[in-house]
Amino acid sequence: MEHIELFFKSIFIDNMVFATFLGMCSYLAVSKKVSTAVGLGAAVIFVLAITVPLNWLLDQYILQPGALSWLGAEYADYDLSFLSFIMFIATIATMVQLVEIIVEKFSPSLYNSLGIFLPLIAVNCAILGGSLFMQSREIATLGLATTYGVGSGIGWFLAILAIAAIREKIRYSNVPPALRGLGITFIITGLMAIGFMSFGGMLTGGDDEGDKKDKEKTAQVETVQKNSITNEIANNTKVIE
Repeated sequence: MEHIELFFKSIFIDNMVFATFLGMCSYLAVSKKVSTAVGLGAAVIFVLAITVPLNWLLDQYILQPGALSWLGAEYADYDLSFLSFIMFIATIATMVQLVEIIVEKFSPSLYNSLGIFLPLIAVNCAILGGSLFMQSREIATLGLATTYGVGSGIGWFLAILAIAAIREKIRYSNVPPALRGLGITFIITGLMAIGFMSFGGMLTGGDDEGDKKDKEKTAQVETVQKNSITNEIANNTKVIE
């Protein structure tokens, strides 16, 4: 259940584009055609699915304060958290290089369509943001980190696919000249972000159950207090009589 909740939350509620507006450069530049958007979105899913769990392992066993205790008691006091950015970016750059080699080998046309934006995934803030969010939110297990990486990648993929499909359609629409191009794209992105905010109530079932339990406990406490007050009044009345 925890994996499913995290998966859907990372896609719809904490969407990289519509919730945190990360990776906007590639999102705007490569979303003119659905075909190129699909290729870049698939590459982002792959990179996030690999780098987030890898960086989780780095964070747990190397970077966190005391993470090197597995090497011996003398290393328990070491704190390498200041290397987080360097290590995370190195992992991301390695995976992006692998993706670039695969795409160039098996789909040269897609490689030429993506152009400079494929290697620029290495400095895409959505990719680094996935690892940093994983670290700041203290995701507990490797499995959850993998789920979060895949979900975040799918969320970014859906965002760029949706805007690419809309941009292909509005080419034949009567858009005011002042808004053509990036102007109408920004407006549509803002409207889509507002729409995605409505998903914020999807995963509040657990909170509602918690609220019900809290209310039940509060009601029980109030009942006990009322009973004690009633008994005290009755005892005082007997004493007066």
